[in-house]
Amino acid sequence: MSKITYDPKLRDYATPQQAIYLDAVIKHGGERPAARALGVSKSAVQGSLARLKVAAAARGYAPEFDLQHPVAPGQMLKGTSTLYKDGQPVLQWVKTRADAAQLEEFMRAAAAAMAEELPRARPARAPRVTNDKLASVYTLTDSHVGALCWNRENLDPNGDWDLAIAERTLTGCFEHMVKASPLARVGIVAQLGDFLHSDGLEAKTPTSGHILDQDGRFPKVVQAAIRILRRVIGFALERHEKVVVLMCEGNHDLASSVWLRAMFKALYENEPRVEVIDSELPYYVYQHGETMLAWHHGHLKKNDQLPLLFAAQFPKVWGATTRRYAHTGHRHHFEEKEHSGMTVVQHSTLAARDAYAARGGWMSERQCTAITYHSEFGQVCRNTVTPEMLSSAT
Repeated sequence: MSKITYDPKLRDYATPQQAIYLDAVIKHGGERPAARALGVSKSAVQGSLARLKVAAAARGYAPEFDLQHPVAPGQMLKGTSTLYKDGQPVLQWVKTRADAAQLEEFMRAAAAAMAEELPRARPARAPRVTNDKLASVYTLTDSHVGALCWNRENLDPNGDWDLAIAERTLTGCFEHMVKASPLARVGIVAQLGDFLHSDGLEAKTPTSGHILDQDGRFPKVVQAAIRILRRVIGFALERHEKVVVLMCEGNHDLASSVWLRAMFKALYENEPRVEVIDSELPYYVYQHGETMLAWHHGHLKKNDQLPLLFAAQFPKVWGATTRRYAHTGHRHHFEEKEHSGMTVVQHSTLAARDAYAARGGWMSERQCTAITYHSEFGQVCRNTVTPEMLSSAT
C-alpha cells in the first residue's frame, strides 16, 4: 500500500485543528499513526485533511493538478486553462470568480472546518416529568436577523427592527411559547429558513441580488444569530427530554443554512438529548409515532404541491403514519389548509416589514405559533405569541 504524503505548504490554508492533524501526519508518516498519537479516529484526521485540500484548491493551491499560484485574499478559484508541451505546463490562465457550485462546496468545507473548533455544549439536566405521547413544534420562520426596518416606512408603531430588537423579540417570544406549551417529551425547534436577512458580506439576496437594508456588518449578524439560537435551544432543553433542531434552507440564507446546520450539529454532539436534522435536501421530516411532521421553507414549492412531494420523497414515513402535517414560511402570513392526506400550515413572521415589503403593500400579522402533536391523534394543542405580549403584564 502506497504511503500517503501531505505537502507542508498546505499549512498556509489550515485552521488551527487542521494544522495539528497535518503536522502529526507529516511527523508520524501517515494518517493512522497520526490518529493513534493524537487519540482520535483515523476518519477524523482523514476528513479534516480532505477539507483542507478543498479549501487550498479553492484558493488556487493544488500542486498535484498543476495549481501553484494562490489567488488574492477574498478571491476564490473559478477555473484554470493550462497549455502543456511535452507533458509539462508552459502557460496557465487563472480565473478567480467562483461559480455557485464551487462556492457551495467551499462553504460546506468551511462550515465543517469551523465546527471542528467549536467548544461543545455541556449536557443539560433533563426535566423530571414529560408526556411520552406528545411532541411540541416551536416555529421561527423568516426572522430576518440583521434586517433594518423603520416604523415610519411600514406605518407600524412597533415596526422598528434591528439586531437588538430581533434578539429581544425572538428569544422572548420563544420562551413564552415554551412555557405555555404542555410538558411534551419531544420539543422541536423548527427554524424554517430566512433566519438571516443576508447571506454574506454583501447585503443582498443570494439569487436575485436585491439590495437589502442591513443593521451592522455581517459578522455582527452572525454573532447575534448564534446567540439567539443557542438561547432558544436552551429554553427547549429545560422543558423537554428530547430536543430536535431544524435549520431549514431559505432563499435569503442559502449558504448560511449550511454552516448553521454544521455548527449546531457539532456544538451539541456531546448532548445526547439534542438531535440536529442534518439534511442537504430542503425538505425535512420527523416521525412521531403515527404522526408525520414535515417542513419546507416555501421558496421552491407551493403549499398545494407539498403533500404529493413528501409522499414521493418519504414513502416509508408517509405509509407508517395516519396524521400528517407540513409547515412552511416564506410568504410571511398565516394560512392553513387541509389537502388529501396532509394539512399544510404556513406560518407568520415575527419580523417587522422592511421597506421592500412596505412599498409592495404586503402585510401580515406578526406572530409565532407552537403546536403540540399526539403520537396517535395528531394536533392536540396550540398557542400563539405576538411581540406585543412581551411588554404586557398579562
